[in-house]
Amino acid sequence: MIENILVALLIVASVGIVCAVLLALASHFLHVEEDKKMLKIRECLPGVNCGACGYTGCDDYAKALANDNVKTNLCIPGSDSVAAEIAEILGVEAEDVIEMIAHVRCNGNCNVTTKFAHYQGINSCAAAMMVYGGIYDCRYGCLGCGDCEKVCPSNAICVHNGVAHINNKLCVGCGLCAKQCPKNIIEIFPQVSRVAVMCNNTLKGAVARKTCKNACIGCKKCETVCPSDAIKVENNLAHVDYSKCSNCGKCAEACPTKCIKLLEPIC
Repeated sequence: MIENILVALLIVASVGIVCAVLLALASHFLHVEEDKKMLKIRECLPGVNCGACGYTGCDDYAKALANDNVKTNLCIPGSDSVAAEIAEILGVEAEDVIEMIAHVRCNGNCNVTTKFAHYQGINSCAAAMMVYGGIYDCRYGCLGCGDCEKVCPSNAICVHNGVAHINNKLCVGCGLCAKQCPKNIIEIFPQVSRVAVMCNNTLKGAVARKTCKNACIGCKKCETVCPSDAIKVENNLAHVDYSKCSNCGKCAEACPTKCIKLLEPIC
């Protein structure tokens, strides 16, 4: 009996030793040297893994920078400082980053729109969206469960009075909130721009106002007063062409429902 146990232990120990030797040999002969340049670049990147650069994450962008001829200014959250560090490592000239920020195209707080039902499920916009598109009369507005707030890496989002709000001084423009929003009402636009249309309702004016007092009514007054032809009403909703907008604010002044606002300038 004891002999059988000893034989079994010997066999197990022998198998263990053989496996250890094989693993050691594999580690030695199959070892792949890490790209030191890629590692240096990766240390510069913020690690948000937002995909704003066009790659799946910071690791993939770092690999592309180290091995391919790609632009050094694609990291939006990292801004100019990261682009400069990467350029120094690669020995190329630094390129300016077009900083971006986000805003929520909804101003339908609890005081201007009403609920047609009460939701008692999972506290998630994605889950609430599955129940008749949400609980508010306006089916185009913010659901207010804070899915965007949960993914924001810079704590720039809070939900107040039923609507998500973004602090443009904290926002790094990564775009994770926009990807998370099931209503697609979060817009990413250049940081230098200040004009924001706080509505996503495409219903005709009178119908839109019945669902939300702050809704865009498609009156085109903003379009008429814009000196740079930067704002157009399409499908009953105002849209801003930020490549033309001069931030003059005339559209916001003319808007009868005040759904167009001027954001605070970023210092």
